Amino acid sequence: MPTTIGVVTSPTGAVIRDILHRLSDRFGVRVLVWGTLVQGKSAAPQVAAAIRGFDLMPADGPVPRPDVVIVARGGGALEDLWAFNEEVVVRAVADCRIPVISAIGHETDTTLIDFAADLRAPTPTAAAEMAVPVKADLVALLAEMDARLKRGAAAKIDTANQLLKMATRALIDPGEFIARRGQMLDYAVAGLTNSLEQWLSARALRLSATVGRLYPPERQLAEARGRVSEMGTRLTKAMSVGLERRLQVVENAGKLLDANSFERVLDRGFALVTDVDGTPVKRAGDAPPAAVVGIRFSDGQRHAQLDKGAGSAGSENASNIKAANTPAGKTIITKPKDDRQAKLF
Repeated sequence: MPTTIGVVTSPTGAVIRDILHRLSDRFGVRVLVWGTLVQGKSAAPQVAAAIRGFDLMPADGPVPRPDVVIVARGGGALEDLWAFNEEVVVRAVADCRIPVISAIGHETDTTLIDFAADLRAPTPTAAAEMAVPVKADLVALLAEMDARLKRGAAAKIDTANQLLKMATRALIDPGEFIARRGQMLDYAVAGLTNSLEQWLSARALRLSATVGRLYPPERQLAEARGRVSEMGTRLTKAMSVGLERRLQVVENAGKLLDANSFERVLDRGFALVTDVDGTPVKRAGDAPPAAVVGIRFSDGQRHAQLDKGAGSAGSENASNIKAANTPAGKTIITKPKDDRQAKLF
């Protein structure tokens, strides 16, 4: 629904009166008329300038910008309508950002701006009819829509009332509801009070029983001293028994070690033969001829030279051996080697 319509036509012709009359009959709107020549050599530049002038008007200017532009002219010969075939007019219509209705001549007349415009009207009067609707029709349509809206709102309200009535029947009276909840609260408070009293009584009984089982600190200390003394006595006794057991084990181990010592073998008549370094000589091949050896008996140690007649080296080595454990005035006794004795050691 346009509020302002711009008309490009001759201001003195019958076309503008027809357009204004038709607009007034259908729906009164503001009309801006840009008067131009519509025939002759100067008509095309003026029409193009009028179209571009409407297009350049600001939207918030002192003069309202048209919502639609009607380019109109009455009927005539082809030469009379030739201004609307000029390129400058056609380009102005094509470049216009405002919707343009072309209303040139009668219904049988055709110009180039009809193809560039947004809409072609067969006559100027038809262009006015296309631009605005009939007010009476709009009023009737609005009345019908208003009636439909009222009927819909009424039906909506009736439905809501029915739902409210149904909900009201299902609801409990607020006073009765509050009274019931108050009664339930009284029962709960009474039960809580009784439960609290019972709980306190039970805790008092348990406290009394606990007080009866409590001992004075002096008695507790005396009992603790007695337990500590008893535990000390038991510990001393246990330590004595443990020490005796371990001493007995050590003594038994010493006896077993002494029984298995090689010295007991020496007590049975055997002897231990060692070289000058103290290494046991277990086989005859382990000692060279004329070697000086030490012979250990159970009661002492002697030194001897093996195979004494085998050479003089043996005698020289024998003269350097100390007879620390040999009693003075006794000779060295060398026993024949016994393979069994060697195997024993």
